[in-house]
Amino acid sequence: MIETTLPEAAHISELRRQLRRFVNEKAPRDLRREWDKAHTFPRDVFRELTRMGVCGLTVPEAYGGLGQDIEAAVAVIEELSRAGPFLSGPYIHCAFYGGMNISENGSDEQKESLLPALARGDMFLAYGLSEPDVGGDLSSVRTRGRIEGDEIVINGSKRWCTGADWSDYIYCLINTAPDQPKRNALTFVLIPTRASGVSMTPIEHSNLRYTASCDVHFDDVRIPMSAIVGGPAMLNKGWSLLAGRALDVEKLEVAACTFGFAQAAVEEAWTYAQERVQFGKPIAGHQAVSHKLVTARTKLEACRHMLYHAARLAGAGSPCAIETSMAKLFIADVGVEIALACQQVMGAYALSDAYDMNRNVRDLLGMPIVGGSSDMQRNNLAGLWRLKG
Repeated sequence: MIETTLPEAAHISELRRQLRRFVNEKAPRDLRREWDKAHTFPRDVFRELTRMGVCGLTVPEAYGGLGQDIEAAVAVIEELSRAGPFLSGPYIHCAFYGGMNISENGSDEQKESLLPALARGDMFLAYGLSEPDVGGDLSSVRTRGRIEGDEIVINGSKRWCTGADWSDYIYCLINTAPDQPKRNALTFVLIPTRASGVSMTPIEHSNLRYTASCDVHFDDVRIPMSAIVGGPAMLNKGWSLLAGRALDVEKLEVAACTFGFAQAAVEEAWTYAQERVQFGKPIAGHQAVSHKLVTARTKLEACRHMLYHAARLAGAGSPCAIETSMAKLFIADVGVEIALACQQVMGAYALSDAYDMNRNVRDLLGMPIVGGSSDMQRNNLAGLWRLKG
């Protein structure tokens, strides 16, 4: 197993050691293959994981968490993702979509009511951002929220709401002032997934198969004004939440998943190349193979530096929009290069379900798309660097 090459705090190293032992025992390859085929994650194993306290790494101690430790939480995602998305996916729904967002953006009432459960791992949130006709241009969302007294009545549809069918709330972006400029009309709300008027349709997809994604439809869904993220004072101020610290950490969580998948791909190809014998010697002894592996591992180490440099900035509360966008862009794009090189090393076996390579390649091919596409990151960076057009 490839070890971290960067200095890190002793508690993070110990956390890695415990997580590796846990994953080896609880998520062996045969079970990962079953979960992938079934499009699901193991609820019982995740419940055991939460007893380690890892869901509290994004929640302040005052609300039952361990205190925000972004670097440690990113390390959790990395280690879990080495075994695929089956534990890291639900962890993100709890600790990041939930714990991070509510800690950063929630009202006092929301923090008191939600954060203790999130810190324990007892609650999940799903994102309701994209729509059938809205992807990267989130300011153009068409899901409407009409104010009626002390309630918001919501109508519209969201697409790619991964995990909505088993989450407790949808962290949903809606338009609450259609007569205003788009960025002055956005509001984030917490919509209970079991609320009257909420319906869902699963979407089949080839990557990140720890769950189905969903189309979610809202038909006169009524929620109280207190369900506005940050409280009623944040009505029509949702754009500021799209550009805050929680979004920076969102880019890191996707990058950490990608890094974990890529690391697993390199480890598997590295081992395979020393066991597979052709032309009288292990294929790692053939220059064409060894060069692929050495290049892949070098790119992997560059990804590690990008990821943890940005994570440490975020953890220190330093400005890091540029670094998190660079990390998401670089690791996602380079992760695809690593995946394809490792697939070539393993040949036909990389296409079978006898190894993890098939799944890791599928997952890595999707990472330049999810969580803010690579081209959106380039747009972000061009703007942050004031590149004039």
